[in-house]
Amino acid sequence: MVLWKFIRSKQLGCKFRRQYIIDQYIVDFVCLEKQLIIEIDGKYHATGEQQELDRVRENRLISLGYKVIRFTNEEVTNNIEQVIESIKNHLI
Repeated sequence: MVLWKFIRSKQLGCKFRRQYIIDQYIVDFVCLEKQLIIEIDGKYHATGEQQELDRVRENRLISLGYKVIRFTNEEVTNNIEQVIESIKNHLI
């Protein structure tokens, strides 16, 4: 995954894990130290049914103390600099 090469090995000052299990979910990326979850959404996340499932999932993760930020595949592919900057801002 494109994003992984920018956030692995504490490149942003914090350790990220990928495909990490939290409760009953597997999140794309998480920084446990900052309790920050990064989700990368493909096109199927645009469907109404999937959006509802994502909302339930996100609410559960928030209830466990995590902050969840989401990016689309297109954002990661076409504008990785802005994605990285957004992640950095959430780590402060």
